[in-house]
Amino acid sequence: MNLNTVILLLSQALLLTACDGKKPAGQETDRRWQKNELSYATGFTISRHQNLTKIEVLEPFMGASKGLTYVLYPKSEEPPAIDADALIPIPIESVVCTSTTHIPILDYLGVGEALVGFPTTDYISSESVRQRIDSGKVVDLGIDANINEEMLVNLQPDLMVGYTMDGDMSQYERLERSGIRIVLNSEYLERHPLGRAEWIKFIAPFFGLEQKADSIFREIEHNYQKTKELAATSAQQPTAFSGIMYGDSWFLPGGQNYASKIMKDANINYIWSGDSSNGFLQLSIETVYEKANSADYWLGVGSFENLENLKEANNRYSAFTAFQKQQVYSFNKRIGATGGVEYLELGYLRPDLIIADLVKICHPGLMENSETFFFFKLPMN
Repeated sequence: MNLNTVILLLSQALLLTACDGKKPAGQETDRRWQKNELSYATGFTISRHQNLTKIEVLEPFMGASKGLTYVLYPKSEEPPAIDADALIPIPIESVVCTSTTHIPILDYLGVGEALVGFPTTDYISSESVRQRIDSGKVVDLGIDANINEEMLVNLQPDLMVGYTMDGDMSQYERLERSGIRIVLNSEYLERHPLGRAEWIKFIAPFFGLEQKADSIFREIEHNYQKTKELAATSAQQPTAFSGIMYGDSWFLPGGQNYASKIMKDANINYIWSGDSSNGFLQLSIETVYEKANSADYWLGVGSFENLENLKEANNRYSAFTAFQKQQVYSFNKRIGATGGVEYLELGYLRPDLIIADLVKICHPGLMENSETFFFFKLPMN
């Protein structure tokens, strides 16, 4: 996931504008919207009325006081007279994305050719999209908040899919005034792994591919639940911890974090599972050692390639039992041609692959004849 990319939230003033800068005259008539039920995702809703689709992002960023509403209508018709933060003609044919987690969704829906721009394309691992980048069909728009707005406006994509971590609106305001249609994707706030994967249903309507998205998600859900049930058959529940030191602090998932949830479903006793936070904890190495010294597994150690490098970075790492028993794992098994980490790109959409890896590692007797997809054990050197 390209969390370095910071795209900014639509301002309150944009509630009065439509895609061409002005909302169609008139008020919304009485419409009975039929809501599509979602299984796990809680951050958005989808409703339909005749040939219109309404997508509501309930929490565009953490702590947002209100949501955003997008109404999609056939591009062959006039924009409806309806209150919305954006009116978007569909199906779209070109899109600018801002997080690598958006890329696999385009791939799986079969619309990767629609991508025309992305900030810092080196982060992208997808082979098919990299081919488009190498052939000049995807424009590198710069870095994070310093995205090249002039290049983006010149592209004139049908849609820009962004996200914001802090609710800053300034860049969105400028881009919307230049005619760029923007929707906010806040998949990263979902607490359930399958909730994040279900955001494929958020993107699909813009391409008219709702049924395909439903089919893809059902398969991911089936795989995830099947592996969860298999893990539950193990009488053993090994202990594990995660994270690494950055500067003077050790960062690891809180007890309600996405990663913690997957470990629980993999029948792993995550040391911090009782914590109530869904973000990341920032602890001292002494605190981590006190609780996790005797844990069976150490899952997720940044970009370290072997135990010797890990020890050289901080000699105190070698004191952990998991290190001494060589049960330390990285999720960097798959690296893209320009250095992008596929786990951070594909993992949101495919939690079924992550839970399968964790079961293979921590319950090896249950899945003996298969290889891990994202994770690998750090060798000694």
